[in-house]
Amino acid sequence: MSACATRAIVGLMIVATLLLAQRTMTVSQLEGFIKSSVEQKLDDKQVAEALKRTRLSEKLDQKALSSLMALGTGPATSMALRALSDTSQALPAPAEPLATPAPTAASATPKFTHMTTIGPLTEEQTAILEQVRDYALNYTQNLPNFLCNQVTHRQVDTTGTGKNFHEMDKLQEVLTYFEHHETYKVTAINGQLVNNKDHQKLGGTISEGEFGSMMAEIFARETAAEFTYDHLGKWDGTVVHEFRYHIPVDRSHYTIYAESVNRRITAGYHGVIYASKDSHAVVRITLECEDIPADFPVKEVQIDLRYGIAKISDQEYMVPVKWDMHSRDGKDLFYNSAEFALYRKFETTSTLKFDTDADPDDKSDSKKEDAKPPVKKQP
Repeated sequence: MSACATRAIVGLMIVATLLLAQRTMTVSQLEGFIKSSVEQKLDDKQVAEALKRTRLSEKLDQKALSSLMALGTGPATSMALRALSDTSQALPAPAEPLATPAPTAASATPKFTHMTTIGPLTEEQTAILEQVRDYALNYTQNLPNFLCNQVTHRQVDTTGTGKNFHEMDKLQEVLTYFEHHETYKVTAINGQLVNNKDHQKLGGTISEGEFGSMMAEIFARETAAEFTYDHLGKWDGTVVHEFRYHIPVDRSHYTIYAESVNRRITAGYHGVIYASKDSHAVVRITLECEDIPADFPVKEVQIDLRYGIAKISDQEYMVPVKWDMHSRDGKDLFYNSAEFALYRKFETTSTLKFDTDADPDDKSDSKKEDAKPPVKKQP
C-alpha cells in the first residue's frame, strides 16, 4: 500500500476522535485528516475546532501548508492550519514528506498518487509542460464572445479568529467577454437592483482576470516562471498533472491595492497548476502572494480558481466556474467566493439583463456590517 493511501486511511480513522479530543499528530497524519475532511465535506468550523485541539510533533513549513490549503480547505480551516504552522516552526522537520516517490516499473497498475520530482524537469515532464503552456497562451484566442452571470459573496471576520465570518454583501453582475476583453455590469447588491454602478468602484475586494490573464502571465515566456513537477493525481474526477510554479516579485505583474492607505504594490507569488492528462487543459489554478512589504497593510492573499465545461451556442468550452479569495488586513480576515453561471453567446443585439435564476443562493439578506476589505486584484 502506498504511503499516500496509508495517510488517507489514517485520516479516516482519526476524523471522529480528532473532533472529540486533543491529539498529537505528525505532518503526514495531518495531511490524511485534511484530505479526509475535504472528501467527506465536513463542516469547516468543526474541522477548525478540531485543529485547535491538535498539537504537531513536526514542523509544518510554508510549502506543506500551501499544499494542505490547496486541497480545498475552508476559511476557518485555513486559519487554523496557519496557526498550527506558526506554532510548529521550532519543531524538527517531518520524518516523512507529504509527497511520495513515483511507483516503480514493477508496479502492476499505475497509482495516481504523489510523484514529486526534486530538481529540474525531466524531458517527458518538460514536453507535458510545453503542451500545457501552448493551451494556456492560446486559451483566450479560442473563446467566443459570450455573456455569463457572476454572483459574489464577500465575508469578513473582524476578530481574526476564522470563527466569526459574516457576509458583508452579495454582488450580482453580468460579465461580458467581447473581443478578448471582459467587462462587468453590476445589476444587484444584496438583492436590490442597481443602475450605473461601476464594478471598479464597488469598494472592498474585487477581482478581474479570471478569463485568461492570470493563466497567461504564469505561462508567459517573459515571466520566466519556475516550474517543478509535483505529481499525477485526480481533481474533481479528472486525472491531472500538477505543476508547482513560482514567480518572484521582480518578474511579477500581480498587484495588490490597499484602499485604506491608497497604495498599490507588486507581489511575487506561487501556486499549483492542475492540467488534464488527456487534453492538457488547465482545470484549476491556485495562487498565494509572497514578498509583500512589511509596512503594507495587506498581509496575505490566496486565490483558488476552478474551471469546468459550459456550452455556448451548442459548443463546449472550458471556462471559470468558481473562485475563492482569502486575504488578511491586520487582524481582519476576508473571504470572497464567486460562481459563474448561464454562459451564452454574446451578439451585438444582446441585452445585458440579469437572470435571477442564475443566483445559486437566492436567500433574503439580513442587515450587513459596513466593512471594506482592502484588496483589489488585477493580474
